[in-house]
Amino acid sequence: MNEPIEPLKANHVKAFWNLLKSSNPSKWIFTLAICLGLLETASSLVLPLFTRSLVDQLADSALEVGLIILLGLAFIVQTISSGFSYYFMTYLGESVVATIRKRLWDHIIHLPIPYFDEHESGETMSRVSQDTNTVKTLITQHLITFVTGIISIIGAVTILLIIDWKMTLIMIISVPLAILVIMPLGQKMYKISKATQDEMALFTANLGRVLADIRLVKAYHAENTEKVQGEKGIRHLFQYGLKEARILAIISPFMTFIMMFVLVVLIGYGGVRVASGALSAGSLVAIIIYMFQIVVPFSQMATFFTSFQKAMGATERIQEILSTEVEPSDPNLKVQDASKPILFQNVSFSYKNGEQILKNVSFVATSGNTTAFVGPSGSGKTTLFALLERFYEKMEGNILQGDQNIHDFELASWRSQIGYVSQESPIMSGTIRQNITYGMEREISDEDVLNAAKLANAAEFIERLPKGFETEVGERGMKLSGGQRQRIAIARALIKDPKILLLDEATSNLDSASEELVQKALSHLMKGRTTLIIAHRLSTVVDADQIIVLEQGEITGIGTHHELIQHHDLYRRLAEQQLKNEKVSH
Repeated sequence: MNEPIEPLKANHVKAFWNLLKSSNPSKWIFTLAICLGLLETASSLVLPLFTRSLVDQLADSALEVGLIILLGLAFIVQTISSGFSYYFMTYLGESVVATIRKRLWDHIIHLPIPYFDEHESGETMSRVSQDTNTVKTLITQHLITFVTGIISIIGAVTILLIIDWKMTLIMIISVPLAILVIMPLGQKMYKISKATQDEMALFTANLGRVLADIRLVKAYHAENTEKVQGEKGIRHLFQYGLKEARILAIISPFMTFIMMFVLVVLIGYGGVRVASGALSAGSLVAIIIYMFQIVVPFSQMATFFTSFQKAMGATERIQEILSTEVEPSDPNLKVQDASKPILFQNVSFSYKNGEQILKNVSFVATSGNTTAFVGPSGSGKTTLFALLERFYEKMEGNILQGDQNIHDFELASWRSQIGYVSQESPIMSGTIRQNITYGMEREISDEDVLNAAKLANAAEFIERLPKGFETEVGERGMKLSGGQRQRIAIARALIKDPKILLLDEATSNLDSASEELVQKALSHLMKGRTTLIIAHRLSTVVDADQIIVLEQGEITGIGTHHELIQHHDLYRRLAEQQLKNEKVSH
């Protein structure tokens, strides 16, 4: 808990400034907001002078109408300029943050899969929403008051020196004392706010995890477990909030104390000078008003520095994401012909700081044929698909398509050639039609959607729904059965019309009726495509053109079903056990 305080460094400020510049804020709106702020400040600076004259004239019983008009005009100018300045600065802040959020989102959506393996989605969401909001708060609520506050202080001090330099010195002496207290507290606030943002990101990530899998929580009666975990995050946030409150509890009363102390001294000393005739009553009133015009902006500047410290922490987190390298893209390297065979040449792979998952894997998946992968769980079958999709770029060996390395292709172009259907095919919130056409950049006709649904054996159940293809499927498609979700995923792959098809245990979680429908849909999908299948149930791949047996990341057998039964012990045992069990169940 007693970690060393990390000071606010010059590179933090530079990073914040670069972030603002990169958002390309409207210079004329910023200039207009500053000019209006200056006009407001100028109006507030002349008000005490008019007030001084007004008080002195009232004391002499000689009130001029022109002075009252000028005083009223100053009030009007101050009010109008303040309102417009605030609006334009808010507009500027909102546009800057919208640009930063857009830039962040564009960057995040193109980050590689390893980033998402290491960072929870809620944490990333917190960066886009909460950290950018911290930056916005600084711009919209504190930046303009900081700039005008400095001008107000300089202007007020200058005028006060002209009115009465002795009383001005009394106020100025209190400023260094306040700075000595505020600066170290501001550095500590930076560290606390940074830690608070991290804790908030973890808390958001935990909320997202629980809410996304709420059915699992309910099914395993884990409400109390998650309740304890959530309360732990809330407690940590509460503790950080108290740390921040303790700092503010020192700053705010301290500023109030200084202001009240100076006010008492000024009134006391000024009253003596007014009584002696060395100072007019109007001048004393003006001095007191100017004192507030110095102290109030000064306290606002203290709030600015607190907000600025928070924004520095937020900026650092935002820059961490923006500095993460995105997936490569070069439109000049598009795939010309994806119908050529796929070759794995001595491919080895391990996840970050982990054991080797694949070891010198080599095979050829011929064009238009079906290659199946079988083997125990954890043998690397799904990893093969991940490498083929180029979810992970760093590996040993080569994956070729024809005579070209797939890493030489433009990534989006390569993935556009691949259709992927997994055992838990993701379904997005939205309508059935939106899910079938998901990711398609060209316009898809209703007829094409219907044909894809028919080929996927999905049209019959879709048309029975009250809203048909416009039926909302719920979060992650929870309103649909497993078989229905699979058939929609197959329809999605049919619409894409890929040259390469990846099927990752696409029927493993289905009942026999759903499996039969999905198998028929898959047979339509596989026609004329280079198909790679992962299967635990050998009955689904006995007719594959070649079957590859993987054990602990290594290929231990390649051949047809009949060849492997004769020459591969593990495959023979799996086949005899599974096929025998399936006969019994039927």
